[in-house]
Amino acid sequence: MVLYTPGRTSRYDPSPVESGIRLHFLGGGQEVGNVGCVLEDKTGTRILIDYGLAPTRPPKYPAEAPIVDNAIITHSHIDHIGMAPWLVGSHGTTLHGSDLTAKLSSIMWADTYKVSSIEGYPLAWDRRDMDAALDAWQPHQMGEKFVLGSWEASLHVAGHIPGAAMVEIDTPEMKILWSGDLDTRISPNVMGAKPVKCDVLCLEGTYGGRNHPNRPEEEKRFVESIKQTVARGGVALVPAFASGRGQDILRILHDSAPELEVHYDGMGTRITLDWLEHPHLIRNPDKLRKTWRWCRRVRSKSDRKKALDADVIVTTSGMLDGGPAIWYINRLRHDPANAIFLTGYQAEGSGGRRLLDEGRLPIWGNITPVELDVEQFSLSNHAGHDELVEFARGCSPRHLVIFHADKESADALAAELGGEMTIHIPENGTQITLE
Repeated sequence: MVLYTPGRTSRYDPSPVESGIRLHFLGGGQEVGNVGCVLEDKTGTRILIDYGLAPTRPPKYPAEAPIVDNAIITHSHIDHIGMAPWLVGSHGTTLHGSDLTAKLSSIMWADTYKVSSIEGYPLAWDRRDMDAALDAWQPHQMGEKFVLGSWEASLHVAGHIPGAAMVEIDTPEMKILWSGDLDTRISPNVMGAKPVKCDVLCLEGTYGGRNHPNRPEEEKRFVESIKQTVARGGVALVPAFASGRGQDILRILHDSAPELEVHYDGMGTRITLDWLEHPHLIRNPDKLRKTWRWCRRVRSKSDRKKALDADVIVTTSGMLDGGPAIWYINRLRHDPANAIFLTGYQAEGSGGRRLLDEGRLPIWGNITPVELDVEQFSLSNHAGHDELVEFARGCSPRHLVIFHADKESADALAAELGGEMTIHIPENGTQITLE
């Protein structure tokens, strides 16, 4: 249960900072997602970076945030933005982020609220908090400097999804770079992140210890598998995350197999329209517009039935925990010519993980065998181990704080970089002071 009592259940240490920068992880310490971290120095300047929830079943929430006047939201994925309405409703916090992140927040919060109502899990905020949060945004352009107390901050392209930002913070004592979720590689719709020199680098380590396969080769393998399915008379179902992965899949298919009939369903259709209103954050927005005109968007029940005769259906949810993907699988599972192609991380306990491990899937309350070909492809928009190491070295920090990573991944990064910088792998609920 989420039983926050604003101002009374926060475990944040209220004592003044005597020197350096104090970091307190509310979430995201030795775990992937669920991110929130308070930063404070002796000037009394205190900010929060991200405030999300882990969309597991049941969801996992960060600890209660103390009073903060300003929060910076790195991007619009729910594990970074999901609890921001509580923050605004309880503390009147101003939200900072890119203009696209601010725009997408409406869709992401409304979906979180809807899913919580359907599945019956507790949510710490209500519609009034969401409305207040939508009015609390102060959007910024990449590279634009803005003042937070005694600090000066600016956003830089993080390469994860369009609008995702790294946060550069100049304090009187040191410069901090908060990576957010990042990828240094070029992906279909966004350019990669570039290092920024700093004293303290707070680096996400999701893929520490693991490298991705060559991206062009993996995309080629994906397209060839799609074509093989279509050639035998089957439909290829591609479950994909609504913000980032779905649009990437469309671009890949449009570039490599424009002869295919591809239908696009789910929340990603609305998100893409917001993307197109922010072309300054898109890599080659003209190609995305052409892709958008090429694919067939599902807008109604009749469209959904027509999609069953398509070559490819791209739809949410990416981990098969709901969304139109379940509807499609229930109808496609009887024909062995059809196939399911997973293109992203499948968390423990997710429908996608169960499908991979057991060949079964929860469909409307029933554990149902799915006797179709299921393949998984690595098309992640997180940097792999080698990219993370190269990025950290390019930033040349004195301190490296690894977050958004399980202990094994963080340790792998620490083992490689420990002789070059001081490594910190904080736990949630603990404070570290860097000088």
